Amino acid sequence: MRILQLHSNFIAFTPVAKEIAIAEEAEKKENRIEDAVVLFIAVEQGDDVAIAQKAIDDAHAFLQKLKVNRILLYPYAHLSSNLAKPAEALKLMKTMETHAKQAGIETYRAPFGWNKQFTLSIKGHPLAEQARSYTATEAEVKAEGEAKKEEEPVSAALKAEDKLQSFWHVLMPDGSLVPIEEFKFKGHENLQKFSQYEIKKARAVTAMPPHVPLMKRLEIADYEAGSDPGNLRWYPKGRMIKSLLEQYVSARVGAYGGMEVETPIMYDFHHPSLASYLNRFPARQYVLKSEDKELFLRFAACFGQFLMAHDAQISYKQLPIKLFELTRYSFRREKSGEVVGLKRLRAFTMPDCHAFCADMEQAKKEFMIRFDLCIDVLANIGLVKDDYEIAMRFTKDFYEEHRDLIAAIARKFGKPMLAEVWNERFFYFSLKWDLNFIDNQDKAAALSTDQIDVENAKRYGITFVDEKGEKQYPLILHCSPSGAIERCVYALLEKAYREQQSGKLPMLPLWLSPVQVRLIPISEGYTEKVEEIAKEIEAHNIRVDIDERAFTLQKRIREAETEWVPYVIVVGQREIDSGILAIRDRAAHGKVQNMQLNELVAKIQSELKDKPFKPLPLPRNLSKRPQFYG
Repeated sequence: MRILQLHSNFIAFTPVAKEIAIAEEAEKKENRIEDAVVLFIAVEQGDDVAIAQKAIDDAHAFLQKLKVNRILLYPYAHLSSNLAKPAEALKLMKTMETHAKQAGIETYRAPFGWNKQFTLSIKGHPLAEQARSYTATEAEVKAEGEAKKEEEPVSAALKAEDKLQSFWHVLMPDGSLVPIEEFKFKGHENLQKFSQYEIKKARAVTAMPPHVPLMKRLEIADYEAGSDPGNLRWYPKGRMIKSLLEQYVSARVGAYGGMEVETPIMYDFHHPSLASYLNRFPARQYVLKSEDKELFLRFAACFGQFLMAHDAQISYKQLPIKLFELTRYSFRREKSGEVVGLKRLRAFTMPDCHAFCADMEQAKKEFMIRFDLCIDVLANIGLVKDDYEIAMRFTKDFYEEHRDLIAAIARKFGKPMLAEVWNERFFYFSLKWDLNFIDNQDKAAALSTDQIDVENAKRYGITFVDEKGEKQYPLILHCSPSGAIERCVYALLEKAYREQQSGKLPMLPLWLSPVQVRLIPISEGYTEKVEEIAKEIEAHNIRVDIDERAFTLQKRIREAETEWVPYVIVVGQREIDSGILAIRDRAAHGKVQNMQLNELVAKIQSELKDKPFKPLPLPRNLSKRPQFYG
């Protein structure tokens, strides 16, 4: 059992829609509870009555410390991917409610099995926010982050990150720094949200992000109860979207000059170079043992590429050399309370490109080229400058010495950035920028990034021969032009939800839409003709399917809309006789446009341009498809 325990000024929640068949009866009205400890609860497989009672007993002891006697039990499945069956979870929630009332606690319980909207105000004292977990074998509480050292080694960099003192500024387009408390955020609301998120470092998830129900309903991805949290299952539509993004980013890095390689996913924890690097990188690792070795799963492509570069013979004439790998997968043991949906995973696909540069001048030039590459890659994926904010991170000394580079990036971006400034360098990089998508919960997730690494060439023994025939250590740039592929999908879904809230029809970019055209025969007698039209469309590398199911025409049109199909065509005798198709164009707010088939094909091809293509990932006829979710 996992519990997120919050001492609140108030919580207001409204049941919106039933999510499961055994959902409890509830009124769709707002419920407001003042000055209560809210227990967000995920009941897991193996939980029993003893655990449920233990959790309430601990909560009771906590209430006595606070001199509060009111709780809300709130079912919250998003804290775990190892959930108990709904009927078992509901039974234990009721057990907790009964046990709490018997202990004299004023107890409320949110309805089980509902999608709920809530507003929460948390008190500011040190005990107001706590995460707890209970196991069937121990039946005792263990605060998150207090795992035994042998269970989860923590790098020195990760420890330092929590203690490192940051000085926050806003970097203006002219390259000047304005202390954040002096900056007027009017007109830069997204930057203000991002700044607050970064400064507070509050990563725990207290509400379900909108992209989570979307990724499930659209049959893109879902949690996998049979794996560790943060390791997802990808359905056929999602796998196709992910694969297209992987192909696109790989092609762009290849055009930039990246030489694609492949390296192992696990490494020796005690290898001298690797052990040293682990303590300079702020990430938690998965650790496993094999025979007499202690191994860790990689959290980036750095290890393999650096070991490869160590063995290579490199001349100054060949620099900058660029190595690239699309890591499927990289692994990070993110805190369980922070793991959610596609935003923060423990296993993810990371395009990782390292450039080895002769000196700082060459590194600065390459840094600017890669900045342009990242901005353009995201734009072609479907994310523009209004969708994200950038943070620059550097030391005061680096800023004074290389202000020209920082100012050039600021000018190119053209709007204020967040700047995190340190008095001294602890990490292996001297300059880093990361581009962050701001989602519908005012939280941020890094996408593209690049860094100037001034340590690892020496650590790994990577050298090149200069003009004088002497060995030198290169500078290394670390770039992910898109960030994790999964996060790109997260950002696109969150953006679509935001557009829906503003009155637009949500949709994915056309080139990523699993189905680009849906044909709906008006009756069974037109199915054969519709199949001929589908084959003609398919011949032009356009994904098309046919909804020939025995449902009403209106129901089939509605389902195409809920699946965000960009072009929907109903075909009957009039369309066959005239050759003119009435096409519902989702990008044009569902407006019906009349055109011939060749005109539609030309329109779609012009929109797709040079994007990669994959065929339909499911049977063409909807009657032949399984239902993966819902």
